[in-house]
Amino acid sequence: MSRARTAEVGLIGVAAVWGGTFVMVQDAIAKLPTLAFLGYRFLAAAVVVAVVWRAALRALPAEGWRAGALMGVFLTLGYVLQTLGLEHTTVSNAGFITGLFVVLTPVLAAVFLRDRIGPLAWGAAIVSALGLYLLSGGGSPNTGDMLVLGCAVAFAAHILATARAASVYDTGALLVVQLGVCGVVCTAGALIAGDLRSPPDGSVWIALAVTALVASVLGFFIQTYAQKHTSATRTALILASEPAFAALCAYLFNDERLEALGWAGAALIMASILVVELAPRLRPPRPLPEEA
Repeated sequence: MSRARTAEVGLIGVAAVWGGTFVMVQDAIAKLPTLAFLGYRFLAAAVVVAVVWRAALRALPAEGWRAGALMGVFLTLGYVLQTLGLEHTTVSNAGFITGLFVVLTPVLAAVFLRDRIGPLAWGAAIVSALGLYLLSGGGSPNTGDMLVLGCAVAFAAHILATARAASVYDTGALLVVQLGVCGVVCTAGALIAGDLRSPPDGSVWIALAVTALVASVLGFFIQTYAQKHTSATRTALILASEPAFAALCAYLFNDERLEALGWAGAALIMASILVVELAPRLRPPRPLPEEA
């Protein structure tokens, strides 16, 4: 296969892994407190990427550390809200609602950075809101859905912070800093709450290994490779399939079934995501992945 085709196949694998981790994480946090799970996950990922990008990390100036720390704050907030949300909502809902960060990114840029966006982006935001309403059964979103919606907002803010920082500082060094911030904050939170304990069984250890090493570290490597050999639009479009993989894994492994309204809402959310992804001028670039 050509390098472009290889890159695209790799991206499909990344989207499938990110979608599949929703089920894995939901099962793991039923046995290990959320902050402890996230602390272990991101500390392990940070150590691995620190070894790979140690030279770039040493060369990162103080301003770069501050930029990476800000990215880490948004990343931490996003994953904490997403993981807490998985305690109260379904994997399918969490996957589709998390994907809304694609739609929310240009909206936040317009509101807080005064970026000019067209009516297509605003229309996608309105359609996705309708999709969220239908996904929640035509009523008010439950606690889990609202937590995951907060996660999508945090991930959108993370993308905006990343877009600014990555244009100035080394991407690998920034990745080390933000993963380290996420790992340290979550571990400290678990310690303060008295929730820091060892993973209770092999399934949790497997979830930690997959989310830290495969979803975070390997996923980033594959996305970086892919963006050198295929277009940004195709990369983003393939990664937008993550919610669909999450719903598929929820169906296969959690026996989740969406009602007719839920499928309609999911379709509207996916349509909104695809509209924004197919018009990359409406949003800043996505140099770093947002996996589950």
